[in-house]
Amino acid sequence: MLQVAGVVGAVGAALIALGSYGAGAIRYRGGVADAVGLVWLTYGHGANVSNVAFWSGLTLLVAGWVLLGKGAIFDAGGVVVEHVLRTRAVVRCVVLWTVPLVFAAPVLSRDVYSYLMQGAMTRDGFDAYSQGAIADPGVYLYEVSHDWRTTTTPYGPLHLFIGKVVTSIAGDNVSLGVVLFKALAVFGFVLIGWTSARIAVELGGNPALALWLGAANPVVLTHLIGGLHNEALMVGASGVAVLLAVRRRLVLATAVLAVAIAIKATAIIILPFFAWMAVDRLVASRSLGWGFPARVGAAVGAGVALAAELLAVLAVITAVTRTSWGWVGEISGNGKVINPLAAPSFVAGAVIPYVRLFDEDASFNTVLALTRVVSGVLLLVGLAACWFVFHGSARRAVAGMVAAFAVATVFNAVALPWYYISPLALVGAVRPSRRVVGFVVWASIVVGMSFTASGNHKLYDAPWIVPLGLLAWGVTLWLLGARVPLSVRVGSASQR
Repeated sequence: MLQVAGVVGAVGAALIALGSYGAGAIRYRGGVADAVGLVWLTYGHGANVSNVAFWSGLTLLVAGWVLLGKGAIFDAGGVVVEHVLRTRAVVRCVVLWTVPLVFAAPVLSRDVYSYLMQGAMTRDGFDAYSQGAIADPGVYLYEVSHDWRTTTTPYGPLHLFIGKVVTSIAGDNVSLGVVLFKALAVFGFVLIGWTSARIAVELGGNPALALWLGAANPVVLTHLIGGLHNEALMVGASGVAVLLAVRRRLVLATAVLAVAIAIKATAIIILPFFAWMAVDRLVASRSLGWGFPARVGAAVGAGVALAAELLAVLAVITAVTRTSWGWVGEISGNGKVINPLAAPSFVAGAVIPYVRLFDEDASFNTVLALTRVVSGVLLLVGLAACWFVFHGSARRAVAGMVAAFAVATVFNAVALPWYYISPLALVGAVRPSRRVVGFVVWASIVVGMSFTASGNHKLYDAPWIVPLGLLAWGVTLWLLGARVPLSVRVGSASQR
């Protein structure tokens, strides 16, 4: 079954790559298809062929992932040597599936063109924190989605610096710029895979499961390697930071975490759990009989110290990259994106028909504004609850990070598939329950199959999403029919 899974997924990835040049988030002007005389693949019947290739490939990639789970995860015996062999099998499949996607055009999102635009603005002396892309007309502006041409960027100084370097190398060659960002996405993806497996071993978890959920996952593969999102670098750097923290190198871990935050601020969610890890280690090493209030006080103190270090590193990064702190004011982003992956949008869409029974003129945007306020409060409460609940060991602290990332994404005003990669990268490493594994599998299939090659979603398309949800449920039950080896005995790792 493992060989079949590898071949099925590889064929799927190859079809996605082929279809991407006609159906993907391709350039508005020029591009590979135009350069090689295959522009007919981007419109009319040619576009239909490209879309058939993409959807066939995506279906096969998901099928390969499911078969890999059945062969390498859910029927494993639980012996350490078995995990070593099965982890290698998962790695082989990840490599097989990644290689074709490396050669694909951007799919599922046009964000890479915005990254290039922001880098070009920084290169050309503009401030992407106060000016939109339209301030710097040029070849990159043509490729930016119309929705984002007047908006500022919420990303950190290192993101802008990376974009500046890329566009300085590529000049006005958009295709070369995309290739360079693809290389960065692959690097980040490799970091995610490596760290998720190592963290699992350190915590006494199953590295095969961690890789299957966090790297082989079709949502991760298609949106990071195919979509080229800067989440790849942010989540990869965050994984390195967490691995260092689990290995009791908190000072260095915090410095690396600052690098992740300098790409995208979402990584800040990890820092409070580093404070718990510092206190838990202190209490365990000195056999201190501290009660919970004393632990909380010590954690707050440790958090302040770590935050000071983190701010110092961020200040150095900001100075070296010659950018500014303008990103802090832009973190909240904007509310243009509406889909049910974010709780406020989901609730607003569900209740508006009933609201209009009493008020025919009720506006969806008015209801959405209210649900976003309520959701924002729930987000803060949820993050606080995660911090207060998940402590006592390194494994529980990392589990808290997973829960906090999930809360922050679900209750955020805006959510997109790649936002969920932060919790996916860590969830398999913390010995999750069968119910958690089952939900992640189901959600990964549904979300992974609900976005078109060009980036539009089908989440409001009931004839699509309902059968897909039922099919994913059946597949999940089939996978969970066998015992899941969620942990292994690796020395004293389980005591951390």
